[in-house]
Amino acid sequence: MDVNFKILGSSSSGNSGLLQVGGTKILIDAGLSAKKIQVLLSEQRIAIEELDAVFLTHEHNDHSAGIRGLSRFQQLPVFANRDTIQAVQSKLPRRPNWKVFETGKSFEFKSFNIHPFSIPHDAYDPVGFYFQWGSGELFDPVGSLAWVTDLGFVPTLVRERIRQAKILVVEANYCPKLLEADHKRPWSLKQRIRSRHGHLSNQSTFELLNSYRSPYWREIFIMHLSKDCNDVGLVKNQFRKLNGLGNRFKTYVIDPNSAKPHQI
Repeated sequence: MDVNFKILGSSSSGNSGLLQVGGTKILIDAGLSAKKIQVLLSEQRIAIEELDAVFLTHEHNDHSAGIRGLSRFQQLPVFANRDTIQAVQSKLPRRPNWKVFETGKSFEFKSFNIHPFSIPHDAYDPVGFYFQWGSGELFDPVGSLAWVTDLGFVPTLVRERIRQAKILVVEANYCPKLLEADHKRPWSLKQRIRSRHGHLSNQSTFELLNSYRSPYWREIFIMHLSKDCNDVGLVKNQFRKLNGLGNRFKTYVIDPNSAKPHQI
């Protein structure tokens, strides 16, 4: 079964990923405008009408802004938990084709088994996603993707999901030194970012990934870098040390300005 994954947007200005497995095409988060999403999909030779679903992690604008425009496509299911739906719907002029899931409870959609798991972030009921597909037969191997962004620390359950994923999408939001030196952000915002319900720093994410001894990873995508308080070069230099695990996987850092993947 053909599998293709691409980050469409990756920064505090907007986050979204496109996962294609066989004939199924889904968006994970829609933090870009629907118009921008349409342009990016067209570059992949995909029309919005060809999307099978959108999965939202939480209501923050950099993950949900595109739902306003996407709500015009009433045939497009938008999966979210009840608290996220209520928070997003309150800002919308029309109702999308909402599909409700329960955080912590697995469900199936087309070729996917999906497990939405709770993450610590300052939103109503934020989740990460673990997608699994494939029967395990010769021409249909089991595949998986974990999408883990916007969290201040990593609980035990999240650690296990990260270890199991063959494709791992994880944030490294900020460099502590650059955040401290940033004069545009007030002290209160810096405290929020650094808190246990904020974001992971480069060092926190590196220590997390470096702590695994038998991960299943084949590809790692490091995303959600801050445009002001992080730098692709810094992240590449730090995470290059992960190759000491035996280099069984490829690691990419996603540029926050262009969403271009830089392989380490």
